[in-house]
Amino acid sequence: MDELSQQKVPFFFMVDFLGTKVEVYTESELIDKNIFVDFQNYKNVKPQDALITDVQMKSYPISKTDYREGFDKVQHNLKLGNSYLTNYTCKTEIEINLSLKEIFFLSKAKYKVLYQDQFVFFSPETFVEIVNNEIFTHPMKGTIDASKENAVEVLKNDIKEKAEHYTVVDLLRNDLSMVADEVKVNEFQRIDFIKTKQKNLYAMSSEISGKLKPQFRSKVGSIMRTLLPAGSILGAPKPKTLEIVLEAETYQRGFYTGVCGWYDGEKLDSCVMIRFIEKENRKLYFKSGGGITHLSNFADEYQEMKNKIYVPIH
Repeated sequence: MDELSQQKVPFFFMVDFLGTKVEVYTESELIDKNIFVDFQNYKNVKPQDALITDVQMKSYPISKTDYREGFDKVQHNLKLGNSYLTNYTCKTEIEINLSLKEIFFLSKAKYKVLYQDQFVFFSPETFVEIVNNEIFTHPMKGTIDASKENAVEVLKNDIKEKAEHYTVVDLLRNDLSMVADEVKVNEFQRIDFIKTKQKNLYAMSSEISGKLKPQFRSKVGSIMRTLLPAGSILGAPKPKTLEIVLEAETYQRGFYTGVCGWYDGEKLDSCVMIRFIEKENRKLYFKSGGGITHLSNFADEYQEMKNKIYVPIH
C-alpha cells in the first residue's frame, strides 16, 4: 500500500478487524475478482433497476441469556477499570428475499461493497479521509429510534450516549495525533438521519482533523497500520479492550468492523465496515452491536443491537 500510494497508483484495500488479513486491488483487479464498490467519490458499477420492490426480512437475534453472558463479561472488566468503553457485537441469523447482489444494488448508503458472494455491507461511517495532506476522521457513536419523541434532543443529552461519544472522540483525537499534527475537533455531536424500511434511526458523529506528519505523507499502509483497529468499533484503551472483546464475543468478526478504502492517486476515502451481512454455510448473518460503558443498561444495549439489524432500502 505504501509503495502504490508513493507511486500515486489508484487502489482499493480491505483490512480485517484484527489486521491479520489485508487485500489490495487495482481497479481492473476489482472487476476480475467480482468485487463491487460504491463510494461517494468512486464506483465501479452502474445503477441497476430493482427486480424486487417488496422486501421481506426476518431476524433471529441471540437470546437475552446468551447476550447477557458476553455483556456481563464486558461489565466485569469495566468495573475493574480494564476498559472504559468496549464495543460488544453479535451475529444474528436473518432471512431475506434478496441475494447479496440485490441487497448491494438496492440499498442506499455512503459506502457499499459487495465482496464476491461472501458478504455485503452498507456503511454510513467514514474512517479517515486524506485530502492535500490533511487527514479527517468521523467517529460515529450513539443511535436512537427516530420515532421517539424529541429523539434528537434525547440522544444529544443522554448521559450514557454522551459519555460514549466523548470517549470515542477523545480516543480518535489521540489516534490521529500519532500520524498528524495540529489535531482539532471541527464538528461535535452532528446528528444524521438514517432511513430504512424497518426502522428510522438518528446517529451521532463528530469530525476531527489534522495535518499529516511528513513521515506519513503518501504512505497509506503506514497510516492504516498505525490507526487500526478503528477506535469507534473497538473501545478504549485499545490493547486491553481487544482482549475483552475476544473473550466476550462468541464468533469471529472477520472483515466486519475492519476498514476498507479507495485511494485515487491523490486522495483517500475509507470507511468502517459496519452494517454487514455475511454468508456462512448458505445462511445469512447480520453483524451488529454497540458501545458498552459502566452506565450501560442491559435491556437498552440488547435493543440497540437489534435496532441495527436493518437494510437501508426505501
